Amino acid sequence: MVVLRILMVEDHEDVNAMLTELFEQADYQVTSVMDGIEGHRAFLQNEFDIVLLDIMLPYKSGDELLKEIRAISDVPVVMISAKDLVSTKIDLLRLGADDYITKPFDLGEVLARIESILRRVKKATPMKQLQYKDIVLDDVAKRVTVGGEEVLLTAKEYLLLELFMANQEKVFTKANLYESIWQEEYLGDEHIIKIHISNLRHKLKTKNPQADYIETLRGLGYRLRP
Repeated sequence: MVVLRILMVEDHEDVNAMLTELFEQADYQVTSVMDGIEGHRAFLQNEFDIVLLDIMLPYKSGDELLKEIRAISDVPVVMISAKDLVSTKIDLLRLGADDYITKPFDLGEVLARIESILRRVKKATPMKQLQYKDIVLDDVAKRVTVGGEEVLLTAKEYLLLELFMANQEKVFTKANLYESIWQEEYLGDEHIIKIHISNLRHKLKTKNPQADYIETLRGLGYRLRP
């Protein structure tokens, strides 16, 4: 059985505990945090199937966190708030929220909405194959080819390439890359990032010497070359 993973960012302790119990009883794996900064960190360090996000959060608001999530991911996000204003709902949906639940809410309704969204996502998700120029990444077979020739990558090199190819216009800082791939707090050791990027570049270039796929932006980070 596949266990679905929920990130819940809710600063009200009782609501947080109540929703955590609800989802765990429904056999979801729950990561619960109580402020926006911790929510952002948790999202970068783990993969989730859906995010439940309160608007009013300490340190970083829910709408700010929604913008940051949408910059790097299309994971479903459900907003929860005591604000029952049509204008607020419209603004959040335009920012990329998939649904909006108003407090106080019925627990059965919350679970039903989460399950409905996850069913739609599962139904709409095709086989995952990413392409950039002549690179094809098949995430089902865990196989990468350049110009039709297979490239053998280490697990970390594969994850780096997948992250770049899934977000082809995004610039990733060293901290972004480290926390996303190694799932640990970045403490400034850039040596490990540079080595893996260098190795990945070299392996791709052996299949197409004329191509330069990964661009370094001095003082900013890395991205796929436009």
